[in-house]
Amino acid sequence: MDDADIATRAAWPHYAGGMTQSAIAERFGIPVTRAHRMIARAAKNGLMRVFVDASVAGCIALEKRLTARFGLKACTVASDLGETGPMPLRALGLAGATLLLAILERGAHRAIGVGHGSTMAAMVEALPACAAPGVQFVSMLGGLTRRFAATPYDVIQKLAKKTGAEAFLMPAPMFANSLADKQVLLAQPGLAEIMRTIDAATVCILGIGAVDMEGGIARANVVDAETSLRAARGPRCWGSFSTPPAR
Repeated sequence: MDDADIATRAAWPHYAGGMTQSAIAERFGIPVTRAHRMIARAAKNGLMRVFVDASVAGCIALEKRLTARFGLKACTVASDLGETGPMPLRALGLAGATLLLAILERGAHRAIGVGHGSTMAAMVEALPACAAPGVQFVSMLGGLTRRFAATPYDVIQKLAKKTGAEAFLMPAPMFANSLADKQVLLAQPGLAEIMRTIDAATVCILGIGAVDMEGGIARANVVDAETSLRAARGPRCWGSFSTPPAR
């Protein structure tokens, strides 16, 4: 019996049966501290899924209003978890993970485009381990060459590890210096192959933050504050995790 199996066997009576960690430790003949670590490991590695059977009336009402107002096919409003940071990453991460898990379980999409950034990293962190045979994840944004808290490599690598799916990173900078540089990059066989995979994607998962100088891209120093964000600056936008690619 490997460690993952032991962790699952310890977590099951705790979550499903309400057994205390002390009782689990006694049952398995191990210290309470080890029982605690195994239960925590099972939860962190996605070996256990906990569902709360309750309706958040305010969120559901707002979902209906947004769907009607903007002609959306679907909308999910994440419940407030009382986070104090500049962005509710845990709430957005859980909402995104729920969405991605549903997409994978339906099995209707073979190629899935993904973005990167702090909200995407939070989504992958919240995603439980789940097999996704035959699925390809492809990064739709180039790599960042300057400091960044959530690199595209980390996001795509962790997705592959948690799902067992193939994952492809775009071998290019996020921004080309000129049109000529862009054309040179697109002429490379490796990048051309990635672009074909992106074109085949039938659903895209994106994390969107604030369009201002508090946003992750701005903090990564890949844009100029005075020229690049001035036209785009507007209301803060959190959430919008999924959109079909333009055809």
